[in-house]
Amino acid sequence: MVTRFKIRGGETTMDTFTHKANTLIEAFPYVQSWVGKSVVIKYGGNAMISSELINAVIEDIVLLKQIGINPVIVHGGGPDITNFLNKLNIKSSFYDGLRVTDSETMEIVQMVLVGKTNKEIVSLLNQKGAKAIGLCGIDSNEQYKINIDGKETDIGCVGKISKINSEILELLIKSKYIPVIAPIGVGINGISYNINADIAAGEIASAIKAEKLMVLTDVEGVKASNDSNLILSKIQVCDANKLIAQGIISDGMIPKVKSCIEALSNGVSSVHILDGRMPHCIMLEMFTDQGVGTMIIN
Repeated sequence: MVTRFKIRGGETTMDTFTHKANTLIEAFPYVQSWVGKSVVIKYGGNAMISSELINAVIEDIVLLKQIGINPVIVHGGGPDITNFLNKLNIKSSFYDGLRVTDSETMEIVQMVLVGKTNKEIVSLLNQKGAKAIGLCGIDSNEQYKINIDGKETDIGCVGKISKINSEILELLIKSKYIPVIAPIGVGINGISYNINADIAAGEIASAIKAEKLMVLTDVEGVKASNDSNLILSKIQVCDANKLIAQGIISDGMIPKVKSCIEALSNGVSSVHILDGRMPHCIMLEMFTDQGVGTMIIN
């Protein structure tokens, strides 16, 4: 015989209550260990498109703050940027996962990331009861150049970070705010640069000495090979570099993995690549025994 209970909004069973209680018990020691620590979340990809996934990510972030953990959000906005560029008949092109950004494209990137995406994320967090504040403009930036056939070549207004003002982030964290950062920087020449959000998240995690970096993406994690659906739950830095050299880690996954490796080398304790298409992936990674996605370790 199954015992059923009448509750507001419907009917449930004792098994449901037991499952919920076990979930809370499993999460409790993790919650205790994370209180007071900072976590950088790179938010982007399909998790920014579906209203269901957007809501799940926002709920996860607000919950982290409410239980005493300090989330810092670094967001992309690739799909929105591409949609705007398509409307203007401006072609999008990428090199190793980095958007080639001429001055015309840069205007659209800045308008979308700062004027639209950043404000939307801040508004959603505030609606859920958090105190969020939008930021952009990493202190000092230089033009990012790539190596093509042994020659340094620029890909437009794409920047690399040379300095981060961590003081303002630490002040906001202590004041109970959630910083939401658009990866647009300004160089000493006054030119605005588009900074890859994955790279920016890793640099910011390093600068504020975050305990964890989580990069949300559109795949389950790092694959073991091109002909396999096996997702690696854990991978060492040396093996990750080999997978990049072999072309198994490719395209947009390259800056994600490189960002994680760089953060590890700068003292971030743990880094993870998570499937942003999975509802509440942040909670599952932080507060369950199994975790999700791929963890990169030294």
